[in-house]
Amino acid sequence: MRINHKQQQLIEELFNKVKEKFPEIVFKDLDTNPDDPEHIWINIIADMDDDREIELFHYSSGFEVEILMDYGYRISIIPENPSLVYS
Repeated sequence: MRINHKQQQLIEELFNKVKEKFPEIVFKDLDTNPDDPEHIWINIIADMDDDREIELFHYSSGFEVEILMDYGYRISIIPENPSLVYS
């Protein structure tokens, strides 16, 4: 994956803004959406309950839309919850 300087700056800003409100998140890595290689995913580890995760999605989506509207880059926070148990 190739990331330009502006994308790197926006990724760091987005992550830092979300981390201010959700200090429990931890940066994991960057990836691209398998269906859209232009869509950058910021994978995070987010050990939180469902309500808090919904709040995180709602909070981060506003910044993600701003980035898309202002710069044309699709960048999203993608949480991975290690305590989530699938049945």
